[in-house]
Amino acid sequence: MQFKFPKTLAAAALAAFVLASVSAPAFSQEKKEEEGKREAPVVDPTTGKKLSDAIEALNAGKYDDAKALLAKLNPAKLSPYELSRVEQIYASIAQSQNDYPGALKHIQAAIASGGLNEQEVSQAKYQVAQIYIAQEKWKEGLDAMKEWFATATNPNGSAYYLMAVAYYQLKDYKNAVPAAEKAIELTEKPQESWLALLLALRLQQDQYAEALPILRRLINQSPDKKSYWLQYSAVNSELQKFEDAVSSMQLAYMAGLLTEDAEIRRLSELLLFVGIPYRAAQFLSKAIDDNKVKGDQKAYETLSNCWIAAREYDKATQPLGKAAELHPNGDLYVRLAEVLMQREKWPAAQDALQRGLDKGQLKDTGNAKLLMGIAVYSQKKPQEALKWFQQAREYPAQRKQADGWVQHISSELQG
Repeated sequence: MQFKFPKTLAAAALAAFVLASVSAPAFSQEKKEEEGKREAPVVDPTTGKKLSDAIEALNAGKYDDAKALLAKLNPAKLSPYELSRVEQIYASIAQSQNDYPGALKHIQAAIASGGLNEQEVSQAKYQVAQIYIAQEKWKEGLDAMKEWFATATNPNGSAYYLMAVAYYQLKDYKNAVPAAEKAIELTEKPQESWLALLLALRLQQDQYAEALPILRRLINQSPDKKSYWLQYSAVNSELQKFEDAVSSMQLAYMAGLLTEDAEIRRLSELLLFVGIPYRAAQFLSKAIDDNKVKGDQKAYETLSNCWIAAREYDKATQPLGKAAELHPNGDLYVRLAEVLMQREKWPAAQDALQRGLDKGQLKDTGNAKLLMGIAVYSQKKPQEALKWFQQAREYPAQRKQADGWVQHISSELQG
């Protein structure tokens, strides 16, 4: 029995991660503190007042007022430093209004002004990359990130995460993995979305062994998220660690996380597969009774298989009979008859076989007729049984056995 890992689970993992904020810092705190010690260039008092008022309006969400204040400044009379601040404020206004092309234009103008120091230029280039990525311009964003990384000092986890996102969207999983791993390595408590991205990358490449420790971290971090438990079980199944696959599903069930029909069926199938059929049968039977699993042909067939595997043949007959009623052909009636014959319930077996033959489309009609002969003969009806064996011998697979019965009954009747 093979449980193939569904690719949709990789998609589910991806749904968890989100793009980094365009305002996320890209440098270590140590570098920022060092920069804060530098003496700021002198700003003309009148210009400084307008810049201050524009920032205040921006923070209040009064974007038109902020633009009006900036428009009063003559760019030709501003120092490079002052001009860079004007362009940065314009960029912030554009970002606040989701005008990414406008924000990009003003950030690039701020860089071109010559008023930014080395650290500020680097941060502005990082913002350029963020804006491209916010627009889902993955290639442009990745190129900008590479340019920024070439000169950046002490980039932090957020920067590597952003790069990993760009690589992922470009389907360059090989390069996305080390970037995502570096993001997590540099962060004491990485965000769930970062771990989810690395998980998605591993699953996308069928790297199940590498996915397991990531899933354990996600479960420890968010134990109430069902998707991680399901993925953990599925990954263990892919690695043929079925005991671990079962245990994780049972833990999720006991935590009240398994609520969907398909999830409960999967747990019962796993229990059956690892050799715990009695518990599987009890579990599935209760789920059907509680309407957590739909009582359809497949559910009843699985339940009967669980009881049969547990050697509880009497308990298997009722669900198997229900499954047979719902099945499109008569094969499950033949299966039911076989179970009943093991219990020597000959009349019930004969009835099940007749229902199967009447329903038709059997995979092995000759076998059904041979079994019918045995069921009838066991009720001490040799003449009637002989007719069934004579019909069964018309099928090559059953001919030898049917001939033996015909000879036996003929001798019995003649004696």
